[in-house]
Amino acid sequence: MSDKDLEGAGSELAATTPDPVPDPGLPPHHWRPTDVDPKAERRAERQVAGWFLFSALCTISFIFSYFRFQVGDNWDTFLGLGASTLFLGLSLSGALLGIGIGIIQSARKLMSDQEIVEMRHPASSPEEDRKKVVEMLGLGIEEASIARRPLVRNSLLGAIALVGLAPIVMLRDLGPLPQDVNNAEEGLGLEHTVWREGMRVVTGVTGRPLRASDLQIGDLVNAAPEIEHADVGDWHQLHGHELLISKAKSALILLRMEPRDLTPWEGREDWDVEGIVAYSKICTHVGCPISLNERTTHHLLCPCHQTTFDLADNGKVVFGPGARALPQLPLAVDSEGFLVARSDFTEPVGPSYWERDSK
Repeated sequence: MSDKDLEGAGSELAATTPDPVPDPGLPPHHWRPTDVDPKAERRAERQVAGWFLFSALCTISFIFSYFRFQVGDNWDTFLGLGASTLFLGLSLSGALLGIGIGIIQSARKLMSDQEIVEMRHPASSPEEDRKKVVEMLGLGIEEASIARRPLVRNSLLGAIALVGLAPIVMLRDLGPLPQDVNNAEEGLGLEHTVWREGMRVVTGVTGRPLRASDLQIGDLVNAAPEIEHADVGDWHQLHGHELLISKAKSALILLRMEPRDLTPWEGREDWDVEGIVAYSKICTHVGCPISLNERTTHHLLCPCHQTTFDLADNGKVVFGPGARALPQLPLAVDSEGFLVARSDFTEPVGPSYWERDSK
């Protein structure tokens, strides 16, 4: 086909091609009721603040439900369901839902209703474009109308602040508080054990009550409190894991030595019985059980990291990484001649933590 024929075919094709689609442009803008009616604007503002207030009330309900409904042995129920799980889930969901709906309604009804067109730009961002983005962000914040709507702003901040309390409250489930009175009575907290005045000292394996005459000079005995048959003051029975925790924390090392070998600190002069001293079996470094006794020196060695305690000198650390002396249990003898505790330990047992003093 010659060049002249090609030109003729091109002309025919151009004549049959329809005109390009015209730019449809943007449809006419329809103003929202809140843009033209001040009453509708104030009503929408109150609605948004109402959702934030609903969120705050749900958060308060969450905190109330956490402390009100019991779990475990005395499980509270509602309509056959666990009341704690049900109300905690509903209240926390309502708190988050209220904040979400409030933000969406604020964006739909109260933010500036302006259509903005931005042409495509290269992937790279020149410095002037970055500055423009910062300006646009500032414009967006201004158009969000938060700054000039204190009711919406303050209710939103209040709802977010309150919903942040929910995970903080749940931190309480990480364990009993050290100074919790109920845990102190049960010996389950960090500050106390189950030892009480008059509670008998028994062997750790057989549970046989001990007399001073059962120990000879140099004897070391693993001991424990007589929990199962305790009848001291307002003491009550423990069962299951609570009993195991109480026994583990209250484990003792009894050592008998010549009374003249003891060098008690001030106030501990009568804590032994005929040279028998009682110390916690739990190392003050990381909580390992201690049982390696050097008979001639009265030193007790922890097998984990070799912390060495001098039982003749108030359980003082003489070697190793332990930060403080072994807690000592004051001893006495009851009317039947059995060894008993004069009180609980005067300091917490186990590894040291930030509230403990060390010697």
